[in-house]
Amino acid sequence: MRFTIDRETFLKSLRLVAKPVPAKAYIASLVFIKLVLDGNGLTLVGSGETIAISTLIPFNFNEKEVIRNYKEGAILVQGKYLVDIISKLSGQEINFEVLDNSVVEITDERSSFQLNSAQVEEYPEYDFNEAGIEFKINAKELILLVEQTSFAAAIRENRPMLTALNITGQGNQITAVALDSARYASKTITINNEANFIANISAKNINEIVRSFEENQEITVVVVGEKKMMFKFNNTTIASNLLNGEYPNVKNIVPKNFNYSLEVNAQEFLSAIDRVSLLSNEKSTVRLIMSNEEVQVLSTTSEVGSANEKINNFQFNGDRLEILFNGGFVIDAIRALKSDDVVLNFIAEMKPFVIKNPKDENIIQLITPVRA
Repeated sequence: MRFTIDRETFLKSLRLVAKPVPAKAYIASLVFIKLVLDGNGLTLVGSGETIAISTLIPFNFNEKEVIRNYKEGAILVQGKYLVDIISKLSGQEINFEVLDNSVVEITDERSSFQLNSAQVEEYPEYDFNEAGIEFKINAKELILLVEQTSFAAAIRENRPMLTALNITGQGNQITAVALDSARYASKTITINNEANFIANISAKNINEIVRSFEENQEITVVVVGEKKMMFKFNNTTIASNLLNGEYPNVKNIVPKNFNYSLEVNAQEFLSAIDRVSLLSNEKSTVRLIMSNEEVQVLSTTSEVGSANEKINNFQFNGDRLEILFNGGFVIDAIRALKSDDVVLNFIAEMKPFVIKNPKDENIIQLITPVRA
């Protein structure tokens, strides 16, 4: 196997497939990147325990010759060292050659490296072409869907399913839901075709995946039963295993009727919470006192002191209400809404409350108050 390749193109693809490659792995071969050169071009594959990425570099791209002087073949090369070497070389082109099925030589006009390699038979088989439920979505929409919900998923894995982003398709609507014991986020978007499925994908994984997208791309999503979810764009496929099990029933988690509502300027409210949280022992335990006359944001700690800030621009409906909440959770929720103004709807002091964008009913944030 040998080829001469444009360095920048090679490096960009290597960095992409290297994202899930671990420094150490239970399956030893996962520290390698697989390179396969055939009649289609150079395919690179990198994989971790739950994510795998495949990308194809064609021989020619935008009327530019990318790969030349080649001989077909396949090899495994340690991912970390391969990326580091290609990023440090200065030549515009890189020469890559397998010398004796166990050593790879990498050169440019100034430098030469030899790396131990392994045979592709040692690498786990991964099918990037499995059939499943398929739909297309604009990358920007998918990025927002993930950003505006996944932050509410649990981080600790004592209940593994709560670390997932639950994505469901029903007709031409896609809904993403995330929750832990204290908060919930959901968003619904409309797509052009129908897709009926349920997928529980690690929130950590899906956040890593969408960072690989460019906003103007069209993404083809394939849901393969309850096994995996694949994201295809350009010549790249990113696949993630799905979590096994049933997601908690969230059908009736969002209240339908409320006794109080507060509309505020999002930035003013965020700034007030951030400032009074400076004196909070725990991250952002904040008290909110509301009435028709005034709205106050407070925090008090016996060891440090207290802080109190009044909100200037507000509209409150209902009798006086006082509520204690995790300010960090509220900050996350309001930022996710990406709205100039937000509405907080309450039932009672110790009942979960909802935060919404008054101009978008398709995204909902729900927070459970803190007990005093």
